[in-house]
Amino acid sequence: MLKDQFIWYLENQSELVKKYNGKFLVIKDKSSAGVYDNQDIALIEAEKNFGLGNFIIQKCSPGESSYSQTFHSRVAFV
Repeated sequence: MLKDQFIWYLENQSELVKKYNGKFLVIKDKSSAGVYDNQDIALIEAEKNFGLGNFIIQKCSPGESSYSQTFHSRVAFV
């Protein structure tokens, strides 16, 4: 279910960025259920309204940087 919410975000990212760039979106049922300036407030409100495990919070910004991370390590594998 949560994967579907993320896929919805990806499919609509460009349109959402035009409206909400830099904001935190609460996504539930393949739609934006709330828009917040602060991630902590988004979590508090979404948990109160929907219960944990029923929504995602996604920072709305262009490109992959808002939903991906790269980790580097100095460990070498032989």
